[in-house]
Amino acid sequence: MSLSLRNQIPGTVTAIASGEVMATVKVRVTGGQEITAAVTREAVEGLELAEGSAVRVLAKSTEVSLATGAVDGLSIRNRLPGTVTSVASGNAMASVKVSIEGAELTAAITRDAVDALKLEAGSPVVALIKSTEVALASV
Repeated sequence: MSLSLRNQIPGTVTAIASGEVMATVKVRVTGGQEITAAVTREAVEGLELAEGSAVRVLAKSTEVSLATGAVDGLSIRNRLPGTVTSVASGNAMASVKVSIEGAELTAAITRDAVDALKLEAGSPVVALIKSTEVALASV
């Protein structure tokens, strides 16, 4: 199956906390960083996820935000430090590629944000992704 999602990172499930309807799944991705996905309990069961399961972490580029430093007091669980490798700007939007340890993420953000944050290749950033915006695929 091919997907239009640019952000597809292989990883291994390290923990699952299941509730009545939803579950949080922690995944150690290539490079050792951890990403949390909030998915339905039905999805965990349907994908037959367990600790040690191989998965692919999926996130739309429009759901990746960027910060130029550490952010405190924020509910977003996934905070991945990295370095901008390229910026492609249009009139309104930009595509920013970020190298995180062992993988690459793409963030689709406004051109105004790129300008305000002074993003360019080599800029250190933190990629922010809400756990509710992370999907998982079994492999």
